[in-house]
Amino acid sequence: MTTIGTFRKSGSDYVGEIVTLSLQAKNVRIVRETSTPHETAPSHRVFVGRAEIGAAWARHSAEGRDYLSLKLDDPSFTAAIYANLFDDIVLEGGEESFSLVWSRPNGRRSAE
Repeated sequence: MTTIGTFRKSGSDYVGEIVTLSLQAKNVRIVRETSTPHETAPSHRVFVGRAEIGAAWARHSAEGRDYLSLKLDDPSFTAAIYANLFDDIVLEGGEESFSLVWSRPNGRRSAE
């Protein structure tokens, strides 16, 4: 697992950045969806500026932790990126920090 982003809560949304070897996106916003048409619809949308680059679904872990499961995609990506946003620590003044954690999907073939 690799941390590819850091976020802070801003109202019901999250604001932060995503950094990998090939992607450096600042002012990334994970915005709560105000109307979800059905239960499998995303609970949040992910934006960089005006461009929507993904969606997120609210999840609850077996350990009782709430988190967001994100799917990020863009025409410049070779494939979609899947990651989870977890609460990390409480900063000075009571502000929470959140980490966006990526892990390679299961089922990937090894190089031959």
